[in-house]
Amino acid sequence: MNPLKSGTLDLALLAALSEQPRYGLDILKYVNERSGGLFDLREGSLYPALHRLVKAGWVESDWQPSDKGGAPRKVYRLTDEGAAALSSKRAEWQTLRGALDALLLRRLRQPA
Repeated sequence: MNPLKSGTLDLALLAALSEQPRYGLDILKYVNERSGGLFDLREGSLYPALHRLVKAGWVESDWQPSDKGGAPRKVYRLTDEGAAALSSKRAEWQTLRGALDALLLRRLRQPA
């Protein structure tokens, strides 16, 4: 099961980049580890999403030398607009989560 849809994928990527700039495979590893493997994010979903976030102006990227002396890596970082979008999306998520919790928990509390 892969619960990441476009909106939640964007939220996950913005959150990952809010902590520090990261290169693509580091983002992928971070999201998969932090979700306990639930998201199972793959490169085929990651890079189109990053390009979409760059186009929206929420993320910017540049090439930086590898810390291990290999080929340069494209590093992504959150812009000020991206930080504002993350804040807005977090608030939307909290509202949605609260509404779903109210529905689900109410059902669990009612006798069958």
